[in-house]
This record gives sequence, C-alpha cells and structure tokens, in this order.
Amino acid sequence: MRKAFIIFSIVSSLIIIGVGIFWKPFFWAFIIFGPLIIWGIIDMFQKNRAIVRNFPILGRFRYIMEELRPKIYQYFIESDTNGTPVNRLSRSLVYQRAKEAIDTIPFGTQLNVYEQGYEWMNHSIMPIHVDEIAKDLRVTVGNESCKQPYSASILNVSAMSFGSLSANAVLALNGGAKIDNFAHNTGEGGISPYHLEPGGDLIWQIGTGYFGCRTKEGNFSEELFKEKANLPNIKMIEIKLSQGAKPGHGGILPAKKVTEEIAKIRHVEAGKTVFSPPYHTAFSNYKGLVHFIQKLRDLSNGKPIGFKLCIGSKSEFHELCKAMIAENIYPDYISIDGGEGGTGAAPIEFSNNVGMPYKDGLAFAYNCLIGYDIKKHIKLFSAGKITSAFDIFKTIALGADVCYSARAMMLSLGCIQALECNQNTCPTGVATQNKELMNGLNVVDKKTRVAQYHHNTVEALRELLAAAGLKSTSEITRKHVYMRLSETVNKRYEDLYGRVKVGEYLYGVDAEDYGN
Repeated sequence: MRKAFIIFSIVSSLIIIGVGIFWKPFFWAFIIFGPLIIWGIIDMFQKNRAIVRNFPILGRFRYIMEELRPKIYQYFIESDTNGTPVNRLSRSLVYQRAKEAIDTIPFGTQLNVYEQGYEWMNHSIMPIHVDEIAKDLRVTVGNESCKQPYSASILNVSAMSFGSLSANAVLALNGGAKIDNFAHNTGEGGISPYHLEPGGDLIWQIGTGYFGCRTKEGNFSEELFKEKANLPNIKMIEIKLSQGAKPGHGGILPAKKVTEEIAKIRHVEAGKTVFSPPYHTAFSNYKGLVHFIQKLRDLSNGKPIGFKLCIGSKSEFHELCKAMIAENIYPDYISIDGGEGGTGAAPIEFSNNVGMPYKDGLAFAYNCLIGYDIKKHIKLFSAGKITSAFDIFKTIALGADVCYSARAMMLSLGCIQALECNQNTCPTGVATQNKELMNGLNVVDKKTRVAQYHHNTVEALRELLAAAGLKSTSEITRKHVYMRLSETVNKRYEDLYGRVKVGEYLYGVDAEDYGN
C-alpha cells in the first residue's frame, strides 16, 4: 500500500502538472488533488500512527470514527466458555494509559452492577495513603535451590514469539520492558536478535519443539541451551507444557514461513515445514519433568526455572505435586494459562472447548500447592485477558503472585484487533512479517507507550491497594473480591473457589477435591 501510494502520488502529480500547464481550465485540479497528495505524503512520513503510515489518507477514517463516538471509556460484554457474561474493559483503557491520556469516566459506571458475572472488590473505611505502598510492586522468584533469584514486576509481557509478531513489535515490547523494568517472555519461537537488542529482561520459553536449543533431529540440546541460558538478558526459563488456546495440540510452522532468519533463530532447516509435537521428548512422566527442571537449573547456573500449563486433568496435577515432594525438586514458579487464551493459530474446537478457564485453573492450582504445603517453594504466574489494575487484583486474589498480559501489551503497541494475525496482513504491523506493514510500527514511539501502559496500570493497582487498606499485594485474599451470581445473590471468591488448609492434602485427598 505504501509503495503503491508513492507511485500513485508521483504519477498523479506529474499528470496534474502536465495537464494544468497545457490546459488552463484544468488548473482547478491543483486545488482538489494537490492538498490530498500533500496530506498523503505527510501521512507516510509521520511516525505516531501505524495505520495512517501504512494506509495514507484512508487510515484517517478510523480516527474520524473514533471522534464521533461518545468521549467516555467504553465497556464491551464478552462471554466465557459457559456463556456467562463477563465485563471487560475495552481496548480504550489500554490505549489511553499507553498514551498517558485522561483515564477517568464521567457519569459513573457503565456496567449493570446487578447483572450476573459483575465483580467488585472490598474497600476499607480506613484507606491508607498510596505513598505507604512501594512504588515498584515486585515479587522475588526463586526458591532455596535457585542461585540467581529474579525480582519480577507484578505485570509482565506474556509469551509471544518472533515470527507470530513482527521484528518491530518485539523490539518495542522489549524496549518498553527495559524502560519500566519488567520482564518480556520470548514465547516458544526462540531468542531472536530483536529480543536481545533493547536489553530488557527476558523469560526464555522452551516448548516441545525446543526452538533455539534443539538437535537436528528435534530433540533437546544441552549444549545449545547452556549457551543461551547464561546470556545476561535471560532472567528466567519457562518450560511450556501446554498453552490455553490449544492445550494438548502440537504446532506446525509452514515451509513458506521458515525463512533463513527464522531458521537460524530456531535451529531448523530453512524452507521446510517444522512440526512441534504435543508432548516433550526430553521427559515422559512426572518424575522426568521435575528432574528436567533440575537439569535446566544446573545448566543455567541456578536461574529460576518454571513451567507453563493450562490445567486439564486435575488428578494429573495432583500426581505432579506428589512427584515434586517425592523427588524434593520444586520449580521456582508455575504459570497457569486459561482455556480462553489467545493465539493467532489454533483449531476452533481447541480454542473454544479444551482446557480449564484461567480462574478455575488458577484457584485449583493454588489450592493444590497449599494443600500439599509446597506453595512456599513456588510462585504462581497467571494470565487471562488482563488489561486493568482490577484484573490484576482479582487474579492475585485467586492465588497468583505475578501476572502476564499478552493482548493488552499488543494493544499498547497499536493493535486494533483486526483479527488478521494468521494471514500476515496485520494493518498495524504488529502480527506480520510483511516488511511494508511492519515498517509502519515506529519502535521508538511504541516502546514508550508499552512502558507507559505498564507504569500507569501498576500505579492504578497501588491506588486500589490503598483504597482497600492494604500495603502489599501479598495481603490480597479471596475475601476481597465478590461476584454476582444473580440479581439477589453474590458470593466472595473464597466461597466460590473454596479454602484449603496448609498441608491438608498430605493426609489424603477427598475424591471430590481430587477431581478427574
């Protein structure tokens, strides 16, 4: 589009000038087309709006439509996998915080507070001053076996690989992480130069394809892992067992997407289709997994090691907890993904109907770790369409120590949810390898917006803590959040998701708690 407009501008300008010189009555064309051509050229070279940069003049219609809507924050109603209405902040919240615009609303809540699914938090009659709360909300990740604990921000960039995201998007995300001191998960596609160049903290995710640390046969390579795991930017390592959008499903990287650059980063052969199995080949049982965790810890010289999964069979997670106890090996953290997780490429059956939603999965995992008295060794990370400070608050209430966010970070880059992630035609240059579209995303501008979104959201969380009379996120419990079940019935998270006593599962687990 960009090249086409440049060619069109040059050709049309020459035609208009030529006709205007030889046919005086056509001089009016300068008045009509001249300003449009100048306007389009300005659009091509401005750096703040990717859509306008990629689609001169036409892209401005989007912003015109935005100006026509009411000047308040909009909320939209989505449905979870059970069809229950769930109130979510619209992308406007992320845009405004990323741009550091005013984020207050006139005329009160835009939500129906008597509608099923509405949630709220308790505030205190004796709130505290926000200055009594640490300005930088952080959690130390690393148990007694960890030699290099990491102080993680309460909010971090969730796993998104280079390849699914453009180079400029990765540069901006990591640049934002560097500016405001939070972590950026690489996704399972390996560590690219674009992850390393800005210098932001990285969580290296290793999936079943072992991209970046694999042999020619596709198995795990200790040598390649050790080489990369000890890079100074790598602060933690995450083993991906499954992801919410397609748990239990492998992946395919089509041959046409395996460019020389992608092949070099992932240690695969260029121009050939790459298959990722739904399972790991480095281990095949619970005991094997916990020993693999220890192997990675040793090879990385004691960096925090965790794993990510979407909860499926409850009995399997119980068995995994028992294996940790039996081997006396514990991950430094576990990341809980939800069945509602996002991706650019997942079969619709898996995306819609496989895997436990994040609230249920997180609450269950926390109960298990408490019940087996191993939560003291393990931090819990969680994602689940987190965009606002209240999303973080209620996720921590369910048991998380640290939160991930993917879509909100993409929105702060300028993503408009065009839903073209799998077609290589993302108009904002976020989820595409088309260099023309990618060049519309200005890294310097967008990394600042990513950092501002993170900073302002964490600041909003501090204000919520102050309103609740709490000085730390560790003081948030399930007693602080309510959910409406009907117009006349509401319950606390504690009543909805239960409460488990420390160590009670060590004496046996009821069949009802054990689940399936």
